[in-house]
Amino acid sequence: MVLTMVLCFALTISVAVSIGLAALVGIQVSNVNMLVAVKEMFSSINKFPLAAIPFFILAGNLMETGGISRRLVEFAKSLVGGVQGGLPMTCVLTCMIFAAVSGSSVATTFAIGAILIPALIKHGYPTPYAAALQATSAELGVIIPPSIPMILYGVAAEVSIGELFIAGFGPGLLIGGALMLFAYLYCRYKGWGKNDGDGRLPVGRATLQAGWALLMPVIILGGIYGGIFTPTEASAVAVFYALVVGLVIYREIRIADLYPILKKSVISSSVIMFIIANAGLFAYLITRAGVPDAIGLWLKEVLQSPMLFLLGVNAALFVIGMFIETSAAIIVLAPILAPVGAHFGVDPVHFGIIMVVNLALGMITPPFGVNLFAACTVAKISLDRIVTQLIPFVLVVLACLMVITYVPAISLTLRDLVYH
Repeated sequence: MVLTMVLCFALTISVAVSIGLAALVGIQVSNVNMLVAVKEMFSSINKFPLAAIPFFILAGNLMETGGISRRLVEFAKSLVGGVQGGLPMTCVLTCMIFAAVSGSSVATTFAIGAILIPALIKHGYPTPYAAALQATSAELGVIIPPSIPMILYGVAAEVSIGELFIAGFGPGLLIGGALMLFAYLYCRYKGWGKNDGDGRLPVGRATLQAGWALLMPVIILGGIYGGIFTPTEASAVAVFYALVVGLVIYREIRIADLYPILKKSVISSSVIMFIIANAGLFAYLITRAGVPDAIGLWLKEVLQSPMLFLLGVNAALFVIGMFIETSAAIIVLAPILAPVGAHFGVDPVHFGIIMVVNLALGMITPPFGVNLFAACTVAKISLDRIVTQLIPFVLVVLACLMVITYVPAISLTLRDLVYH
């Protein structure tokens, strides 16, 4: 099954189809009834928390078209845009705010990149740098809650999604702060961005203009942690709020725009759901064959300490993330690795954050980094041109990942305050 999947990847067959073909090979070899395949694929997507995925994708697209994204950019620029390198810092800060609603890094790349990549180029930043910065910043879309990969991990590893969400704040702020500091120092070193403050609105005026946009994460996250609605219900609230603000208050969405927005959201959601269905069947077959138990026993024998285990897992996930889509990797690997982590005394919520942050790196590493493709599409450049500019950003996020891995308090302090 694994060989089939790797071969399909090598032939550039899409991730979902590769996993599905590998699962079909497994069915033929193990003489499993094909009806079991249908049942397992349906069971994989027949889970209430997964309903949040299409809603968060739709909310992100509505925010992009409805003018919410643009106002968030103006607000972030009013806060940090006045210093040298302020525009790259604005990019990171806007992605952090947008992430608190969208749950998707690709949606964040398109929604914020469509505004900021042209602005960065206009201010004299090299196009490859602008694309690399946007792709990396948008990674925060899956680290700062709500987050689609966290929902998937919660479902796959049977961990509280609410706890995962609140544990994501510390790592998200750490990575966001590190990226802003790096952007500031790098621009000072390169001599870029001396006129980044041009056209910046006063903080008060920008806050007033972005008031409805800024209220959105407050309502969504406040509702989740206040016990008013579940993370899944919050996704529907996000859609309703973005629709009302875009249609009635900002009046930037017309009725004619709704069909293209819905079509784009349906296609994105279908791709993810197809991956989840095929990955669910794949996970069922490898679990039936006893692979998770075998891997667990092998890891326990080879990696004797929690420190070594976490280092080994991070190295493996980093490589896996380069080749396998984040959602698929979480669904296949979480049921295998989470119990082994628990054996070593790693909190399942902390382990989930490590997995999500690490696999989010896969979104900005070639050859299959979805954020890179999205950023290159917006910037209208080829992937090979942004790799050299991307390396420093990857190193910054890797350094943050090591801190998050070995300092559990960054993820768990807020969780423990709220839930214990």
